[in-house]
Amino acid sequence: MSELIYDINELDFNKLYSYADYLRWRFEERVELIRGQIFRMSPAPTKYHQQISFALSGIFYNSVYQKGCEVFAAPFDLRLGKTNESNEFITTVVQPDFCIFCGENKTDYQGGIAAPDLIVEILSPGTSKKDKTLKFDLYEENGVREYWIIDPSDKSVLIYVAENGKFIGKKPVTEGDILSSFIFPELKFELALIF
Repeated sequence: MSELIYDINELDFNKLYSYADYLRWRFEERVELIRGQIFRMSPAPTKYHQQISFALSGIFYNSVYQKGCEVFAAPFDLRLGKTNESNEFITTVVQPDFCIFCGENKTDYQGGIAAPDLIVEILSPGTSKKDKTLKFDLYEENGVREYWIIDPSDKSVLIYVAENGKFIGKKPVTEGDILSSFIFPELKFELALIF
């Protein structure tokens, strides 16, 4: 096995990497691997981001977790693509803020190995564009059934639901509204609970 790499500056950011490479990295900062490219993640989340995340944890636990689904919060490695291949051929590993998996054989001891039913990203200034474009496309093409993009700055949520393999945007949920999942009818709450 190759030696571990502890300094992110030792890597060539113009090179493409695999999950096998990713497993050897021991950086202090978190990174994601999308189609073989390295993406640095934002520094530690803001207090507001963490408050939203904590509120969602309780809501998810009380609705979908008790129905037999698995709920994971970042940091949590989600491998996408042909994840039944060996680690050398997996080129995408992301860390969504939340993943909800229902059904069997979607996770293993290292993280997620199949598309979650629902993914939630809470925008940070440094990740907004990536979450709205690159990850949007990635989640759509890998079969995520529902994708929420939470924007703390304007207290809104964009919801996309997969229909015939494409995400369809639903009416934005804003302050004072009820947020309802389209695939989990029991997941319904006042948006004010997370802001």
